[in-house]
Amino acid sequence: MKGMVNMAQTRQTVSIDDKITKAQGNVERSKSKYDAAVTELRQLLEKREAMRKNILINAITRSKRSYDEILQFLKTDASCL
Repeated sequence: MKGMVNMAQTRQTVSIDDKITKAQGNVERSKSKYDAAVTELRQLLEKREAMRKNILINAITRSKRSYDEILQFLKTDASCL
């Protein structure tokens, strides 16, 4: 009887170890996907920021306002408008 209990414990340990190994693999795959998603998000945010800067510079260049007028406008508190 003692041998049967020991074998059952060994099976449970192996089963748990297998589950742990599988869970670790899942975590590693999930982390890789997360890291890739974060990298893509950062690249997209940087691209959007560059596009916005370009649009703003083009708008300033085409504006009939002087540099000082534009700067004064940007410094003005929005609640005063």
